[in-house]
Amino acid sequence: MSTFESAVLWTALPYVSFILLAAGLAWRYRTDQFGWTSRSSQWNESAILRWASPLFHAGILLVAAGHVMGLVIPKSFTEAAGIPEHVYHLMAMIPGTIAGVMVLIGLAGLLYRRIVVKSVRLATTTSDKIMYVLLAIPVLAGSWATITTQLPGGAHGGYDYRETISPWFRSIFALQPDPSLMSDVPLAFKVHIVAALALFAIWPFTRLVHVLSAPAGYLTRPYIVYRTREPQTTGLTSHPGWVPVRTQGTGNQGADDLAPSQGA
Repeated sequence: MSTFESAVLWTALPYVSFILLAAGLAWRYRTDQFGWTSRSSQWNESAILRWASPLFHAGILLVAAGHVMGLVIPKSFTEAAGIPEHVYHLMAMIPGTIAGVMVLIGLAGLLYRRIVVKSVRLATTTSDKIMYVLLAIPVLAGSWATITTQLPGGAHGGYDYRETISPWFRSIFALQPDPSLMSDVPLAFKVHIVAALALFAIWPFTRLVHVLSAPAGYLTRPYIVYRTREPQTTGLTSHPGWVPVRTQGTGNQGADDLAPSQGA
């Protein structure tokens, strides 16, 4: 392993990426809360978005859950729980492959829509273009890694990333990075990891910030009242909510005397 790869890619880059992610999110929240949005383009085109967006988002959530399980939970834990390696491999590979296909199809639909539909293309900013490129690279590299290192192993297991990548990942957060663990990792995984770190670094400066938004206030906010401008068609009598205040007269002509008082 070269010095650049050891010192930069597997030691410095993760810290730079996660610091930019945390600091950038804090800065974005303090300075641009109105821009903290996905900038939906549904009004530009909805036919493709209707199936591509749910497919991509559901798939990426499943992929994220699989990554957390594979990277954070040590291999010794699953072995202590009595889960054999080939069983764990099947548990990870089958749902992971399905989720990966969902992400690929959904992302392909979103990119096609973004490029082909003129109104959506014109609404695409430079930030969006960079984001889509850095989103597509880790997705494609991860798929490449699965196809070349995991699927050929079948039920007996492929490349065991839980003995190299997972310990390296945990060593980063333990502030004791061990780049030597990455020396024999297949190239597809290395490209996938570097691209993912680059994506995390630009995350706060793109529309991806909407991932961290939860509509918690939606449950307690007051109702929005809509009033029609159409004329009332029911037979009910309308009662005004207020009565105009008028200056009364002297009352000499009766209770409804509105003539101005002469003695005032």
